[in-house]
Amino acid sequence: MPETREPQPPPGREPLRPDALERALVRPGGLWRAVEVYPELASTNTELAARARRGGGDATVVVTDHQTSGRGRRDRGFETPARAALTFSVLVRPGVPPTRLGWLPLLMGVAAVDAVREAAGCAAGVKWPNDVLATGGRDGTQRKLAGILSEAVTSEEGIAVVVGMGLNVTQTRDELPTPSATSLVVENASLREREPLLRAVLDGFAAGYTAWVSAGGDAAASGLAQRYRERCDTVGRRVRVELPNGRVVTGPATGVDADGHLLVRTPSGEEALSAGDVVHVRPDAEGAE
Repeated sequence: MPETREPQPPPGREPLRPDALERALVRPGGLWRAVEVYPELASTNTELAARARRGGGDATVVVTDHQTSGRGRRDRGFETPARAALTFSVLVRPGVPPTRLGWLPLLMGVAAVDAVREAAGCAAGVKWPNDVLATGGRDGTQRKLAGILSEAVTSEEGIAVVVGMGLNVTQTRDELPTPSATSLVVENASLREREPLLRAVLDGFAAGYTAWVSAGGDAAASGLAQRYRERCDTVGRRVRVELPNGRVVTGPATGVDADGHLLVRTPSGEEALSAGDVVHVRPDAEGAE
């Protein structure tokens, strides 16, 4: 009989190594208590949210090589090719005032931008509230590298927050879902391996989280607010914001307030928006960048 060989993954799409990630990320005195790697999961956020409802999973990272039913904002679904994206979620119980929990997905955005810039050598910024954009296009076009989704879960143990991210790494242009999406490969990034990217993101998140919790969730006192504003590519642009209730707000984005809300100047005055889908409007067109 002919020899049967296991199919080999495409270059750059090797499986994640659970033992290596555990050794690198679970350290004495560090934030992370467990890093779990699965060959396939429907949704890392769904997995950790279920644990949070049962009162477990604090400081746990769940990452999968293939997420088959990922969830985005407004319950939009998405799927990526196996081992082509970095798809993971974290579960934390910060014990800060509930009004300050909205900073957690923004913190993940800061950590992701720093990892993409420093580890992968790719120009990036955050589109409020928590999309990571590649910003180095020659034509000024910005394309989405990553999306972040958070959800709060209440149990007898208190309030837990699950923060998940999907970062496009080795997808080709043909494998991306829309023309407005991109990947590190498409952006010619210097790093295209998922393990060092995951370590960089989680180390950055852990450092920022520790400072933020020590400050009682005060984003200004911990430095998080300033770091986010410096990386937020939405501030200073004209935007169109589609709110959850269907209303649309347009105008210049003037800043991000102490609660992480986007400030938009409108004809009736400045509005602070806590949620919404943002479009960066070109000066000469109503198109997304």
